[in-house]
Amino acid sequence: MNTPGIAIPTRLPAATSADDTIMPFEVAALDLRGRVVRLGPMVDEILTRHNYPAPVAKLLGEAIVLTVMLGSALKMEGRFILQTQTDGPIRMLVVDFTTPGTVRACARFDAASVASAIAAGEASGGALLGNGHLAMTIDQGGDMSRYQGLVALDGGGLEEAAHEYFLRSEQIPTRVRLAVAEELSAGEGGARHRWRAGGILLQFLPKAPERARQPDLHPGDAPEGTALHVVAEDDAWAQGRALISTVEDVELVDSAISSEQLAFRLFHEPGVRVFNSADVRAQCSCSRDNVEAMLKSFSQDDRDHMVEDGKISVTCEFCNSNYLFAPQDVVPSAEPDA
Repeated sequence: MNTPGIAIPTRLPAATSADDTIMPFEVAALDLRGRVVRLGPMVDEILTRHNYPAPVAKLLGEAIVLTVMLGSALKMEGRFILQTQTDGPIRMLVVDFTTPGTVRACARFDAASVASAIAAGEASGGALLGNGHLAMTIDQGGDMSRYQGLVALDGGGLEEAAHEYFLRSEQIPTRVRLAVAEELSAGEGGARHRWRAGGILLQFLPKAPERARQPDLHPGDAPEGTALHVVAEDDAWAQGRALISTVEDVELVDSAISSEQLAFRLFHEPGVRVFNSADVRAQCSCSRDNVEAMLKSFSQDDRDHMVEDGKISVTCEFCNSNYLFAPQDVVPSAEPDA
């Protein structure tokens, strides 16, 4: 936004941008703000650790992009957790974003059901998720209360669910685009594939709150013939929404298109201002010490049932790291006499 007496430097968009970054931007003339997310090695590390079937990896990649978009907006230290629970072939997605920019993620799915969906040509995100709900949780830690928003999933994808979340919970006109793809490259020993992901979020945030007003939610069980509440869409938001709808998946994942170039392509006519990018990386919170402490918290009977071939084996569901313990190493110290 222009400040009287202060000149804001202008330049052409950078030709390259680093992967695993979040770039905020502003289109002041249209009262729009947004973020562009570009993920490379980070999302590839998370997805390849588990060797998920491609449709599962793609959907989890979309969930990672969406979580990074929303979690990076937190103004306090804490965690943003996205979780789905559904009756579809992919029963659960969990993505955990910890400020300022670390991510871990995993998926639970029925392999046979996923394979059947692929064979039947029904491997879209909505079909794999099925019906259930999407929960978005803000955890500030300590004694602070958690905030959680729930959105029903009824056969739609994550973009649709995100739009519904902002409509019902935040009441901010919002549009989201998500994309995930495999990048193939030649290398020693044959072709190598790497996962890439990207996304863009756009929100209409005018100073006058009445300009951002949206129609009331559908009355549901109102008598037949009840007139629905209608609010004329603001011209600035109509323009912004139309522009973001033109974004193609390849623009979001192509390493040859920088985040600045994408923002410029969309909003060069009204003018777009970009801000410094923030980094994001894959990092699990598990450790041998944490797993050992967890095992010591169980009863002796529970630990006895965990022993196989003389060892207790624990695999982290997020990063797939495996920890082996001898049973005697996870017996808690005796309580001191009173």
